[in-house]
Amino acid sequence: MGLPATVEAITIPHTGGIDVMEKSSIPFPHPKPNEFLVKVDYAGVNFIDTYYRRVVGTKVRVEALIWTSRSGLYPYKSFPAVIGWETAGTILALPTDPNILNHDAFKKQGFKLGGKVASEWLGTHATYIAVPWDHAYSVPDSVSTKIAAAALLQGVTALSFTEEAYKLQKGDTILVHTVAGGLGLLLTQLIKKAGATVIGTTSTPEKAALAKSYGAEHVILYRSENTVERVLEITNGRGVDAIYDGVGKDTFDANFEMIKRKGTIVSLGNASGAVAPFSLFKLIPKNVKLLRPTMAGYVATPEEVAHYGRELYSLVESGELQFSIYQEYPFTAAGVQEAQRDLTGGRTTGKVIVKVNSDA
Repeated sequence: MGLPATVEAITIPHTGGIDVMEKSSIPFPHPKPNEFLVKVDYAGVNFIDTYYRRVVGTKVRVEALIWTSRSGLYPYKSFPAVIGWETAGTILALPTDPNILNHDAFKKQGFKLGGKVASEWLGTHATYIAVPWDHAYSVPDSVSTKIAAAALLQGVTALSFTEEAYKLQKGDTILVHTVAGGLGLLLTQLIKKAGATVIGTTSTPEKAALAKSYGAEHVILYRSENTVERVLEITNGRGVDAIYDGVGKDTFDANFEMIKRKGTIVSLGNASGAVAPFSLFKLIPKNVKLLRPTMAGYVATPEEVAHYGRELYSLVESGELQFSIYQEYPFTAAGVQEAQRDLTGGRTTGKVIVKVNSDA
């Protein structure tokens, strides 16, 4: 069967609220010599999608650049633009550049026509996409594209943040905010695998039970308990070795009360809003290390992509890393709108995905 002239995609004509997303027909992607052609089965839904989509009401500084109120938090180059940053599907065409085909990192991944592939690349909510080879991760035959899509961004983030942002040590005590979310559950499993103790925060008893089922020893219900008091009680006043915080503004100041001397705070999101500017003197009393890393900074080379891809899908294949999928949403404008609404509204546990290919 031949390939279509157009593909279906979830697009936005401009930045704005959730209702700007629409399902559109766009030209079929013709891959460059360095790109794969992929038929998409599933797409992940992540907070970063909302950063690209939404309007920022005032000027916001992002990585030393100022974007005006007419742009998303992370700007698109042009419109209409396709939503999404995470996907998995089937390889329909390999790169044609011989330098890439002969590259050690390409060979190590074992890409093949008809094989499964996952990718992190802007514009994945579409039936077909072209993906640069150094943003592609080979998926073992035994791992479904559904799990491959659900695992990629949060899985590589969790692995790189527990190996490089803060190197977990046996005996550590680690605080994970929003522990019942997709990333929180992955961090919990990796922390336990390293022989460390997990303290988590979440909003409901149901979410607390889920986090405990994944290995969290202590879960604090932040709506009814004093998080700082409970953390200091659990650690006998010592504080925790590291904090993984995807909340942002609402938890930032309290983190400095809960971190131990010479501890590390890893800021990995701003679900409650961006942290306000602060003085570096805030780090002095406890000699605290503060990082705001991104996954992209740890998979910036083909070798790093291959390393974390192999590690992630090996853990998935062996069953050492389990993934909780909150819900599978339909590939419609209303479906993706609902997915983003549920994600940003704090209603989800585990991973949010969209089923793009009805036959997958």
